[in-house]
Formats: sequence, structure tokens, C-alpha cells
Amino acid sequence: MNTPSTTPSTPAPVATATTPSPATGGGPSRLGSLGPVGLVLAGGVSVQFGGALAVTLMPRAGALGVVTLRLVVAAVVLLLVCRPRLRGHSRTDWGTVVVFGITMGAMNGLFYEAVARIPLGPAVTLEVLGPLALSVLASRRAMNLLWAGLALAGVFLLGGGGFDDLDPVGVAFAISAGAMWAAYIVFSARTGRRFPQADGLALAMAVAAVLFVPLGITESGSKLLVPATVGLGAGVAVLSSVLPYTLELLALRRMPASTFAVLMSLEPALASAAGFLILGQSLSAIQVLAIALVIAASMGAVRTQVGRGRARTAEPEA
Repeated sequence: MNTPSTTPSTPAPVATATTPSPATGGGPSRLGSLGPVGLVLAGGVSVQFGGALAVTLMPRAGALGVVTLRLVVAAVVLLLVCRPRLRGHSRTDWGTVVVFGITMGAMNGLFYEAVARIPLGPAVTLEVLGPLALSVLASRRAMNLLWAGLALAGVFLLGGGGFDDLDPVGVAFAISAGAMWAAYIVFSARTGRRFPQADGLALAMAVAAVLFVPLGITESGSKLLVPATVGLGAGVAVLSSVLPYTLELLALRRMPASTFAVLMSLEPALASAAGFLILGQSLSAIQVLAIALVIAASMGAVRTQVGRGRARTAEPEA
């Protein structure tokens, strides 16, 4: 599921604030020094290694079992590390974090159901359509529409130019996962604004885990208690949930949702790279071209944002 790791030499304008957010503690502040683009890309790399590990685990625990292990372990880790405060939050705060947890769980569950039926590349390609649609709808700049269109062309090239031979149920799951991914971007940003550090993420992960435990037990039962399976599930949780979600939440505090969504178009590119490096899957010339298109689109979106920030800083004070 994710992205290459080249941080532009000039930081994105949204990362130029001289004073860190009071909601950000020492650890997140150090992570934040990567800049929002670097945070997104680092999270993408982490997700791909976690995704490769999840593929090896799925025959042992099933799709819903893998999701359950991933969410439960991630929730435990985040709750222990963050120790989120439960008092002092409004009803709106709790409503936001609950919806965030629901969308997070649904996104993961739908995606793993998709890859259980169709190949990983097309599944990621279809899933990315959700963030791309969000980019088009949320952006107020014509240039971002151009980058989104370029990324969309690359996404379809990476999918082989069509999906006629794929299981329609798997396609439906992947598209639904993309819709949940778009919702995840929106509610991750809202949660990051309402809760300090990664507290909201920890609480949302707990919500998602509680919702998925019955589903995982129904599908996999005692297989979820096998030590080797639990260990692999813990690795998937850290690489696919704890690290990337934390990095993305921090990035969304300083990056517009539309720009973040275009950066997410790099997901198929990283999925292909991970397949080559970890699973030994080769890349065709068309796939290489597709990767170049989505990378160009993402870099273009970042450069557009940088240019906008420079224009703002160049404006004389009134």
C-alpha cells in the first residue's frame, strides 16, 4: 500500500512555522523535523514493509484475522506509549475520534478482503482512487487538479490499463477501501487538531480494535493465539499502523488534505517497489512509466505548495 522516500531539498511551506504546536511533545517534535512531506514518505515506506509481512501472514490467520492482530497490537502499543487523557474532552471530540476509529478499521478490513481476491497491485491502484478523488474535491487550485489527473493516469497504467479480468467482489472491496481512505484523511486531520500528540490516534485505534475483535475471532478462532502468528501480527501492527499513522497524523497538522491526498498517489509505486525488493516481483516497462507519472504528480503537488508558501512569505507586511 504506499510511497518512495525522497524529501525535497526545500521544505514544504506548511513546515516553516518557527514555533512548534503546543500539542506536540518532544518525540513527535523530533519526528516533525522531517517536514510534512518527509513524514508522509517515511510512513509510506513503513507501510510497504508491513504490507509484505501481512501477505505472508494471511494464509495463517485469514484477512480479518490479520486486520484484528494488526489493530489490537497497534492499539495496545499506542495506548501504553501515549497514555491518552480520557477526561476533559467534548462530545464533539469523542464523536470525531470514534468516527476516525470506524473509518480506520473499515479501511483496513476492506483492503485486506480485496487483496484476498485480487492481486496487490490492482488493489492498491483502485484504493488510491479515494484519496485522488478527495484531492480533486478539496483543492481550490487549478494546478492541483492537473497533478491529480497526471497521478490518475499513472495509477491506471500501473493497473494494466483495465480491470476487466478481476474478481468484481474484490474490485468492490478495493474501491470501498479507497472511500474509507479518503474519510480517514479527513478525520485524521480533525482528530490531530482536537487531541494532543497522538492521543486521538491511540483512542481511535482502540475503537477500531474493539470493533474488529469479534470478526477476527469468527474467521480465525484459536489461530490468532499461535505465538508465531502473534509475533508476525505485532510486526505488521508496528510497520503498517503505529509508525505510518502517527507520521501521517503529524503531517496532516501542517499539510492541506488535498496535497496529502495527491502524495498518497505514490502508494502503487511503493507497492511495486516493495514487491520487487521483498517478493521478487519484476516491473514491466509500463509499470516503470506509471511509477514515473505518479512520482512526477506528487513532486509537482509539493512544488506547487512550496511555490504558494514562498509567494506568501514574499508578500510585504501591511
